[in-house]
Amino acid sequence: MVDQPGSIIAVSETSLRIGIFLIAFAAFSTLEAILPKRPRLQSRTRRWSTNIAMVLMSTLLVRVLAIFAPALAMTAGAVLAADLELGLFHHIDLPAWIEIALAIALLDLAVWLQHLISHKVPFLWRIHRVHHADRDLDASSALRFHPVEIALSAAYKLIVVLLIGPAIIAVILFEIVLNASAMFNHANMAMPIWLDKIMRSVLVTPDMHRVHHSVHRAEHDSNYGFCLSVWDRIFRTYTPQPKDGHAAMTIGLKKYQIPETKGLIWSLWFPAK
Repeated sequence: MVDQPGSIIAVSETSLRIGIFLIAFAAFSTLEAILPKRPRLQSRTRRWSTNIAMVLMSTLLVRVLAIFAPALAMTAGAVLAADLELGLFHHIDLPAWIEIALAIALLDLAVWLQHLISHKVPFLWRIHRVHHADRDLDASSALRFHPVEIALSAAYKLIVVLLIGPAIIAVILFEIVLNASAMFNHANMAMPIWLDKIMRSVLVTPDMHRVHHSVHRAEHDSNYGFCLSVWDRIFRTYTPQPKDGHAAMTIGLKKYQIPETKGLIWSLWFPAK
């Protein structure tokens, strides 16, 4: 079992995550502007204001809920698992680097499964489709999740953390990697075909994830990965390319190709429609 880091790491976690988030968002947004894959349909200003507002609301909601259930934060869940010796990694002895790598892979698999379930369970799909209603796809789309979905996700991740008992450092690294990879694979940036082919053998690339945002049901019910591409290949949910091509494909939901999707109030009420 990996030794749990001290309070200094816990205190600096938020600053570290915010710093890396801002750097990644700025980097991928710049690359989108320099090397766009597709022309935009809607105003970046309006979409970004909605998507950023949603992530701020989601963060606030989770922090309020954490007052009543402190372990909702993944790192707090890892501390609880360590204190109570809960989870797989508290009962096996592995080299630290193997444990951390394996924990990150298992957490990524858990997020892949959560994503698949959000498409298959009607109640969860009504909430998750807020993310899919975005008619453009760029780095800000990685922030566009309904606050209720983020709260449910926090509870789900807590259960996963208690089951596997990862070290705090593994949880912190996973959340950083997950956030950065989500912005990367939603980014509207053109990559050389040869580079995409190499990268997607391990990681979910923008071209691979763009398929998941197609209006065609068979395509948006595939390519569920956020970081590692291996899960879609293993579980046969992998679609290599969109049938309409990346330039001609329609992004979003077939029934909701309307300007209102970029609005904050519309997006918050969409699950009730």
